[in-house]
Formats: sequence, structure tokens, C-alpha cells
Amino acid sequence: MKRLVLLLAAAATLGGCVDLAPAYRRPALPTPTVFPSGPAYAPAPAVAAPIVGWQAFFVDPRLKRVIALALADNRDLRVAVANIALAQSKYQVQRAAQFPTLTASAQASLGQFPASQAGGGQGHVTSRQYSLGLGVNAWQLDLFGKLRNLSRAAQDQVLASRAARDEAQLVLVDEVASDYLTLASDRSLLAIATDTLASGQTSLDLTKARLAAGVASGLDVDQAATIVEQARFDVARLTTQVAQDRNALELVVGAPVADADLPPALDGEVAMLERLPGAVSSTVLLDRPDVVQAEAGLKAANANIGAARAAFFPDISLTGSGGLASLALSSLFRGASATWSFIPTLSQTIFDFGANRGALAGAKAQRDIAVAQYEKAIQTAFREVADALAQRGTIDEQAAAQAALTEANRQAYEIANARYRAGADTYLNVLVAQRGYYAARQTLTTTRLARQLNLVTLYGVLGGGLDAPP
Repeated sequence: MKRLVLLLAAAATLGGCVDLAPAYRRPALPTPTVFPSGPAYAPAPAVAAPIVGWQAFFVDPRLKRVIALALADNRDLRVAVANIALAQSKYQVQRAAQFPTLTASAQASLGQFPASQAGGGQGHVTSRQYSLGLGVNAWQLDLFGKLRNLSRAAQDQVLASRAARDEAQLVLVDEVASDYLTLASDRSLLAIATDTLASGQTSLDLTKARLAAGVASGLDVDQAATIVEQARFDVARLTTQVAQDRNALELVVGAPVADADLPPALDGEVAMLERLPGAVSSTVLLDRPDVVQAEAGLKAANANIGAARAAFFPDISLTGSGGLASLALSSLFRGASATWSFIPTLSQTIFDFGANRGALAGAKAQRDIAVAQYEKAIQTAFREVADALAQRGTIDEQAAAQAALTEANRQAYEIANARYRAGADTYLNVLVAQRGYYAARQTLTTTRLARQLNLVTLYGVLGGGLDAPP
């Protein structure tokens, strides 16, 4: 038994003394080191705000509750968490292959056979044999790092699955916030359409009264009816849209959302902090979950090259056992009953018709694919951040200009309406002003939605902060 333990210890010392995997070096950034600048981009703040977790980033308590519900019930996120457990189990299995598997056995063999088979005589002979053993069966000695590189590749896949889970959470938070804001925007548009329908109906009733009094024409009535019917159509359409928005939100969340947690309208800064980082180094992209996942895949492919190279060298496996054996149970633990065996095996492929070379070429091709995927992930991330920064640089000005335009249209509508009631102008001018005011209010709402969604997008493409649900 001592000899067996010593042999295993010596083999473990020799195992893994050579690593044939290429030394890993992170590829250079395939993008500029800084994000674009110019008229479309906002100037960098004096002090850049950090990328914080979603619980600090989103300030609307209703939205926070909806996000927390989604993190608990979303099925895609559950799949991502289960994939981590799956990758960990595969790593555990692969790592265990580096170590010997010890098996213990206890056996009692009892039998009876004719005495004539034992040399003659009458009757029967009873045989008994007892044994205890501890053995190692075909443990592969990892002299060239094959098993260690396969284990390293499996470990990198665990890291990739964790990054995939982080990416799934980031995408989920982004989708929930976007669907929440879209629902708020459509509710605001529904309120605008309802208000326009009410005011238009009032104007239509007044115009009909003026027609009956002989101070308005049938054309005025028909023109007044056009805005009423347009608003009535929009109310019906937006009522359907709001219901569909809620369905979309609940699908992403994975559970029904309480009425108290739904946004009443898109009013002000309801969703997030005011400031995010402006001009930052593109190295921030290296911390994005999708980029981390791509790099983990690259490291796994690099380790697989080492395993493929090790296949060109001999395989050495060890089989050994030690124990006790005796014909009588009472003498099993005496010194003379000890047994042991040690069977080292060396095998080397002579002709494989290019199988090992093909496997190595395939591993290198997989590594090249992983490099390209890693670089593409960074390039995609750079484009997403640059686009979000470009919109952020002008969206505040767009919102301010649209708000001023909406106010001007409101005043024009009030003046035109007053002049018409005073008999100083035609109803056509009222109609034009009312349509302009209606359209301006709608555009202002969609512009505010775009501003809110831009901040959500920028938060996500910069990697976001990952908080556990409360």
C-alpha cells in the first residue's frame, strides 16, 4: 500500500510538467482609444459620473419594483443561471480527470466443488477466499498538459456562462425600462388624443350652433369635424396600443404587473439619473459582459490548442492496486496477506492518417474564429456607444426646441380660436392651428421618450451596473 501511494505521488508530481498551449495575449483594441467627438456629441463633464447599479440609476420606484419582479421571474434569465450550473458541472467533471480515481473493494468468494477435481478423494471441497483492496484504474498521467488544458477550457466556459448571465440581466433591465417608458409614452399620447377629442368636440358643437344662427357655414362644420374624427381614431388606436404595451411588458417581466406599478404617463425625469459619463476611454468596453464572454471563449479556444498539441505525444496511464487477501477471514489482516500490483501503460499513435494534424488545425481555426468574434464584439460595442453618445449630444436641444414649438402652436391655436369666435377670421385658420398644436404635442411626447430611451441605451451599452434584486 505504501508503494502504491508513493507511486501515485510521484506520478502526480510529474503530471502537467509541460504546457503546450500558446501563451495567451489579449488582442489589441480594434477601435480608436476614445469615442468620437464633434458637433453631434456633448462635451465631456468636468467630473464623469460612475456607471452605477440599476437600483441607483433608476429613480422611479414603480420601475424599480417592475425590474425586481423581472429579475425574479424572467425565463431567459433563469436559463442563463441554469447554464452557469451546467458549465460548472462540466468543469468539475473535466477537472476530476486530472486526478486518480480510487476505488475500494471488499470481496468474499465461497464455493464448493468435487474433491476429485482437487487431486482425488471422495466428497466435496469447500473453498473460501477473502480480500480487501484499493486500486487505481487507467489513470492518465498528464505529462504534456492535455487534461489540464481541457480543464482550463472548461473553466473559461464557466466564466463565459457567468458573463452571459450578466449580459442577460443587462438586456433584461434595458428591455423592461424601454417597455415601461414606451407604455408611459403611449399613455401620454392617449391623454393628448382624448384631450384633443374633447376640445374638438366642443369646437364642433359651437360651430354647429353658429351655423344654426347663420354666422357660420357648412364648410366650417365639416372642417371642425375632421379634427374630431382624427382624434377619435387616435383614441381608439392608442387604447389598443396601450393594452399591447402592457402585454409586452408583462411578457418580458414574466409575471403580471400590478396596476399600481404601471406608469400613468411620461412626465419629466421619471426613470433615471440626470448624468452619465460623457467622453470616456473605449477601454471601458472591455468590462461589458458580452465582451467578457467573447474573451472567455477566446481563452478556452487557446487552451484547446494545447490539448490538441498534446495528442501528438505518448499517452501514459497507470493502473495499480493494493490490498489484503486470505483464505481465512481470521488471517486477512496479517502481514503475509498483503497483495499489490502496478501496471504502467504507454501508447503512441503511429499512423492516424492525419487525424491529430486535423484536430490541431481545427483548434487553431477555432482560436482564429474566437479572435474575430472578440474583435467584432468590441467593434459592435464601440458603434453602439458612439451612436448613443451622438444622440445624447443633441437630444436635449431637440426636446427644448420641440417644447418651445409646442408652446408657440398652443398660443397660435388660442389666438386663432378667439379671432374666429369674434368673427374676425375663418375657421380654416383655427383648424390649421389646432392640427399644428396636436401634432406638436405628439412630437414633444415622442421626443421626450427618445431622450429617456437614449439614457437607458447609453447605460446598457456602457456595461451598466449589475445589482442583485432586492
